[in-house]
Amino acid sequence: MRGSLYIISAASGAGKTSLVSKLLEKDSTIKVSVSTTTRACRPGEQEGVNYHFVSVAEFQTLEHQGEFLECAQVFDNFYGTSKAAVENLLSDGKDVILEIDWQGAELVRKLIPEAISIFILPPSLSELERRLTGRGTDSEEVIARRMSAAISEMSHYIEFDYVVINNHFETALNQLHSIFTANRLRTCVQKDNHRSLIQSLLDPTQL
Repeated sequence: MRGSLYIISAASGAGKTSLVSKLLEKDSTIKVSVSTTTRACRPGEQEGVNYHFVSVAEFQTLEHQGEFLECAQVFDNFYGTSKAAVENLLSDGKDVILEIDWQGAELVRKLIPEAISIFILPPSLSELERRLTGRGTDSEEVIARRMSAAISEMSHYIEFDYVVINNHFETALNQLHSIFTANRLRTCVQKDNHRSLIQSLLDPTQL
């Protein structure tokens, strides 16, 4: 069985990271591709768990070697998705999530048209600002910058296959999981993953 590739995007503060974290606890067959980034490691983050943290020079070397499925600059930092890591997980039958922005999503959709894309929206701009402010890690200037970027980011929701509005967390989590469940039941997926069973059901000689 081969897994499916999912793209999940959202503006900063929409709750994407929290939703994906709980989704992984809910469904062990879903994995997240650990991105490579040049940004500094934040308190509580771990190398190889949240990100692979590298210098700008190291990132550029990996990019020039063609190691990334997609890469992009977000604010002052670079982010990239490892081709090899994604392929290994998919081949192992895992559904793989790429947590990337709309630019990265656009690149991946061109390379892998069958990828399923999901955009997460906050319930309001005021709630988005409250969440960003509540982190207590950014200055007012940075928050204003992130709010402006968020509005621009959210304008690309229409390019995605699904939209989940993160108003009530548990509801949003269940809606997100239902997308994965429904996709696994598509005829083309079931046909590939249960080929022997289906052939036996259609072959009278198996009786």
